[in-house]
Amino acid sequence: MKLTRSLEQAVCIITLLSTQDSTVPLASDVISKRLQVSSSYLKKIMRKLVVKDIIRSVSGNNGGFSLAKSPKKISLLEIVEAIESDLSSYPDTGLIKTVFGDIRKNVASKGEKKVTKTFEEADAAWKEVLKNRTVADLLLETLGQEELPFKDWNESHPELNF
Repeated sequence: MKLTRSLEQAVCIITLLSTQDSTVPLASDVISKRLQVSSSYLKKIMRKLVVKDIIRSVSGNNGGFSLAKSPKKISLLEIVEAIESDLSSYPDTGLIKTVFGDIRKNVASKGEKKVTKTFEEADAAWKEVLKNRTVADLLLETLGQEELPFKDWNESHPELNF
């Protein structure tokens, strides 16, 4: 499994929104500038997050985006599942049967099942770790604080004032 750059960008978006003053939606052009991506590309990522009810879109002149729920309730797994289509690490293309199918009856099939099961267990463990970590957990640990700081990123400058 190779996670995409879109996932890293989604994590940054959620981080911005987690620290955004909740009374003021964050403008998409501000997010686009901070992430240094085109607005059309950003819309694709944002759409996936909206569909999974992680963020919400606010229309109007002062519209933008805000979190759909508290960062304490957004697991890293939710973000990964919203952005990435396939979370299995082993491709299982049938190559084991092709290469070793003529050795002994069922050996290739048994081996393929063992390998697949091992990777499925690893994937489940990986997902469990992500499921048990929230955006708030990571932010609070990173900042060394007990409460999330808030600011209006719409009026921000490149320097961070945390």
